[in-house]
Amino acid sequence: MINKIDRLKENLAQTIVGKADAIRLVLVAVLSGGHVLLEDVPGVGKTLLAKSLARSIHGRFQRIQCTPDLLPTDITGTNIWNPSSREFEFLPGPVFANVLLADEINRATPRTQSALLEVMEERQITVDGVSRTVPTPFFVIATQNPVEYQGTFPLPEAQMDRFSLSLTLGYPTEAEELQMLQKLDTRTAVEDLQPCISLEDVQELRHLSSRVGVEVALQKYILALVRATRQDEEITLGASPRGTVALQKAAQALAFLEGRDYAIPDDVKFLAPHVLAHRIIPSGGRRSKAIVDRLLRSVSIP
Repeated sequence: MINKIDRLKENLAQTIVGKADAIRLVLVAVLSGGHVLLEDVPGVGKTLLAKSLARSIHGRFQRIQCTPDLLPTDITGTNIWNPSSREFEFLPGPVFANVLLADEINRATPRTQSALLEVMEERQITVDGVSRTVPTPFFVIATQNPVEYQGTFPLPEAQMDRFSLSLTLGYPTEAEELQMLQKLDTRTAVEDLQPCISLEDVQELRHLSSRVGVEVALQKYILALVRATRQDEEITLGASPRGTVALQKAAQALAFLEGRDYAIPDDVKFLAPHVLAHRIIPSGGRRSKAIVDRLLRSVSIP
C-alpha cells in the first residue's frame, strides 16, 4: 500500500512543481475521508491540483464555478419533465463526482452554499424528498480568495466545520518558479496524466488509515487542544466535536502516509493549525492560526 501512495505522490508531482506539504495535506484529507478548503490567491495551481488528483485515482472530476446567480439545483441536480415518457426524470448535477472543485465558493449565495452541507457530511443529496447517494469516494476541494471580499458571501461556521483541513498553496519559491518556466514544454499536461491507482485502492487505503493506532495519551492531547480553543479568552467560538474527530483521523492518515502504524504527537502538532484554525472565531480581529500556534506551545505534550 505504501508503494501506491508513493506512486500517487509521484503522479501529482508530474504536473505540480514543489508544494510537497500541500500535496501531503490534501492526501491526508483524502485518506481521512474529509474535504479541503484552499484559501489562496488566483493562479497558484488550485484547480490543477484538483484535476490532477482526480485523474490520478481514475475518478470523475467536476468543477463548479461559483457565482452569485448560481442556484442550489445547479449543484445538486433537478427533476425535469420528459414529454415522451410523460414523467419527471432526475438530471444529476456536478456533485455526482469523485472529486468536486467548488471554485471561489464564497461567491455563491448562502442559499447555494448550503446545497453542499448535506453531501459533504452524509455523501447524499435530497431533491424533492428523494435522497440519492453520490459516488464513492467523494472528495470536495473548495477555494476562496482571502484578499478579495467585494461581491462575496463569507462561509458560515456550519459550512467551515465541514472541511477537515484548510490550507494555502502559497507562491512558489524562486527555484520552483524557474523550474516551472523551464518545464513549460516538457511538463506533463493534466489531460495526459495517467491514473496510477484505482478508486477501489483509495477505499482500501482509507480503511488501512483508519486502523492506525492512537494511544489514549495522544487522544487526551488532542482533546486538550480542542478544549483549549473553547476556553481561551481570545476565542469567541471554539472548535466543535467534529473538529476533535477530524484531528484524530487526520493524524492517523498522516502517520499512514509516513509509513507508520501508530500516530505520534508531532502528527497532531503539524496538523492542528490546518484542522482547527478555520473552525474557531477569534475575538478582536486576531489571527486564528496565531492563536492555535500559541495553544500548541501551552498545552503539555504527552
